[in-house]
Amino acid sequence: MKKKISLLLCMLTAVFAFTTGCGREKQTLEYDEAMAGKVADYVFNYFPNYDDASVEQIRKLREFAFEQQLTEMGLPITPEEYLSAIDAWQAGEEECGAYVEHGEYTFEAGADELVVSTETKFENRTATVEFVFDENLYLESLTVSAQFSMGEILEKAGLNTLLGMGTVFVVLIIISLIISLFNFIPAIQNKFRKEPEVVEAPAAPVVPVRSSVAPKTDDSELAAVIAAAIAAAEGATPDGFVVRSIKRRKTNKWN
Repeated sequence: MKKKISLLLCMLTAVFAFTTGCGREKQTLEYDEAMAGKVADYVFNYFPNYDDASVEQIRKLREFAFEQQLTEMGLPITPEEYLSAIDAWQAGEEECGAYVEHGEYTFEAGADELVVSTETKFENRTATVEFVFDENLYLESLTVSAQFSMGEILEKAGLNTLLGMGTVFVVLIIISLIISLFNFIPAIQNKFRKEPEVVEAPAAPVVPVRSSVAPKTDDSELAAVIAAAIAAAEGATPDGFVVRSIKRRKTNKWN
């Protein structure tokens, strides 16, 4: 019984793994090869004849009228993608020259897009023109990829390397020149810096100093005056008086 249950579980596991694996497989997009080829043929037949004036006229068309015209022609292209495809085609002609002819189409379908490519010969070089359709088979983008020889690729790589190195050296030289100019900055600052004006303070007036010391009086004159005063008080002549010393009193009052 246990063996039967184990065998049944193994079978269920195998069935589940098989169904899960099948569900994970990517399914390719179903597409109409004739419709995709029709869009590519339209591009090769009409886009080489567009000039700047005709493209400008197309841009001036109203979106509704433009979309209706594309629908009547049976082209699964929106007006916006149509103008983008024209820009890509003209950019490719500027790089590769005028259109000459193209080869057979190659169809590669994915899960949500279809890629139609062909090798195209232009006047100056060969390019790969690639049309990408979305899951609704509307044209999503147009790409013109120029094919360059190995010599041209190496030449471009060398020019890019020289351009990059030259740019780096030029920048380094400019930086070194700027750093060398730093030595002159202090001198320039000192040259343009204004020195502060020195304002002279006015000279202080000379004030005469008054001396607190009373001028000395000649003792001989004072003695003569005192002798004359005493002689007048005594009624005698001053010849008989001799002044030995003179002492000042603390007060000037007479007793």
